[in-house]
Amino acid sequence: MFWKFDLHSSSHIDTLLEREDVTLKELMDEEDVLQECKAQNRKLIEFLLKAECLEDLVSFIIEEPPQDMDEKIRYKYPNISCELLTSDVSQMNDRLGEDESLLMKLYSFLLNDSPLNPLLASFFSKVLSILISRKPEQIVDFLKKKRDFVDLIMKHIGTSAIMDLLLRLLTCIEPPQPRQDVLNWLNEEKIIQRLVEIVHPSQEEDRHSNASQSLCEIVRLSRDQMLQIQNSTEPDPLLATLEKQEIIEQLLSNIFHKEKNESAIVSAVQILLALLETRRPTFEGHIEICPPGMSHSACSVNKSVLEAIRGRLGSFHELLLEPPKKSVMKTTWGVLDPPVGNTRLNVIRLISSLLQTNTSSINGDLMELNSIGVILDMFFKYTWNNFLHTQVEICIALILASPFENTENSTITDQDSTGDNLLLKHLFQKCQLIERILDAWEMNEKKQAEGGRRHGYMGHLTRIANCIVHSTDKGPNSALVQQLIKDLPDEVRERWETFCTSSLGETNKRNTVDLVTTCHIHSSSDDEIDFKETGFSQDSSLQQMQQMTSNFIDQFGFNDEKFADQDDIGNVSFDRVSDINFTLNTNESGNIALFEACCKERIQQFDDGGSDEEDIWEEKHIAFTPESQRRS
Repeated sequence: MFWKFDLHSSSHIDTLLEREDVTLKELMDEEDVLQECKAQNRKLIEFLLKAECLEDLVSFIIEEPPQDMDEKIRYKYPNISCELLTSDVSQMNDRLGEDESLLMKLYSFLLNDSPLNPLLASFFSKVLSILISRKPEQIVDFLKKKRDFVDLIMKHIGTSAIMDLLLRLLTCIEPPQPRQDVLNWLNEEKIIQRLVEIVHPSQEEDRHSNASQSLCEIVRLSRDQMLQIQNSTEPDPLLATLEKQEIIEQLLSNIFHKEKNESAIVSAVQILLALLETRRPTFEGHIEICPPGMSHSACSVNKSVLEAIRGRLGSFHELLLEPPKKSVMKTTWGVLDPPVGNTRLNVIRLISSLLQTNTSSINGDLMELNSIGVILDMFFKYTWNNFLHTQVEICIALILASPFENTENSTITDQDSTGDNLLLKHLFQKCQLIERILDAWEMNEKKQAEGGRRHGYMGHLTRIANCIVHSTDKGPNSALVQQLIKDLPDEVRERWETFCTSSLGETNKRNTVDLVTTCHIHSSSDDEIDFKETGFSQDSSLQQMQQMTSNFIDQFGFNDEKFADQDDIGNVSFDRVSDINFTLNTNESGNIALFEACCKERIQQFDDGGSDEEDIWEEKHIAFTPESQRRS
């Protein structure tokens, strides 16, 4: 009933707005200005919608604050201005989206020289993004009229906020036709070709990274859209352009320039990985990797992409042998000269993605180059690089699990059951996978026996060995794997069989986690010391407990039907409970005596006899003084 007393506290902003000379900064200094704006405070909205106020808000966002200001408050007004303009007030969105002079003032931020102030760029991108989302037609028409818009985006692509703005342009427009118009417009502006040109050794690392991320997101967004709108007749023009063979060849030509630039190489490989990633819808918009056999265009790898990569497999192989120069890395356990490096790690990730496509021509080139043998050498050389070990393990698992190889179709979706798994033979015969596993295992056991540290790849080596055993028994290539093991030299085959039954079996047993333990959990109480020697027969107790719990569900548990009606729960039969023997065969007399002795020792009797202390519970007559009576 607070309304009876009119206890509603009005905002101080309302008081300020009653003044005719109130300024925008005075309002922005109030702590609750954002709250009042989002709450649609009518007076505040009307004030902010004034032409001069909106112009000042935009100016705060695009203009550098004075250098001599305290750093703590220097970006106060730009930040509050951004929050006010992006508070999603419809009147403000309408005024900004329809006033071309304000849009032009906002757009002028892109005309600044590089690099842009990253914080102001984030404010600019946030404001323009919400305008694109709320007023798509007006904003897109405005941007199309600016002939230099795409040029300026490419100029500032090294600033992450500008990259985000480009992606927002692709994602914030929900209606299908306007979104398709934007895709066609950006494709006509050759945005894919321009982003590919940026992934070049002559460009800066930030530009490499953001251009690569933009292209990767374009691929994923396009494929997600294709999965959601499966009846769409128009293909995504940006994805179609990126998947062209000449575009991929241009990208690879850029990175295999005269100089080896790690940033450019890694950025290009990230784009290739995105193109090789196949996806499928699962539930409620979630996406998973697409399995072989899916015919949807979003769940396939375009042949032109594979052909372009195949032409450069030799160059990628050379990167494994001679990566870009890196300085010697000193670690706590040794010196790496050279270290693995991000380049080689990403090349191995590319090889694993190519193996997943299971294309016969690419598999043949990998065999001829012996790329699998090289990455297997790296596995054992770099003992502690688990990022490397994981990728090599994936490559081996893919080879073991690939039953046959794909034919040269326009899209790599179907498989040819008549194909021969030559790559699997190469793994066992040329790369000598079994021999290397056995040698590495024996070397590790010898090192540990001498007091050394266990090799860092042993966990992955165990998983690889188990994968081979599984492939021998149940895998799609079980017959071929069995034959390859049978063709091993007698000494190697006997070592492998002994290893599988002894060392590998023991390791798997140790790695099995016991969910239940019978270890006694000791109490942290100090009194535990006095009772730990108590003579209960633990063996007999456990035996009785096992007898009771072996059929516990049958004796005490409820079937699901019992819970269908709450009234039936009380009718469950407990007749079998009487058959359970709860008696513990223990020495009761001895235990009782021990318990009583402990009690006598630990517990003191409350004997107050002979005590001179005053009994606080004794009833006493309290006499009050006259003064105290008067006070009462």
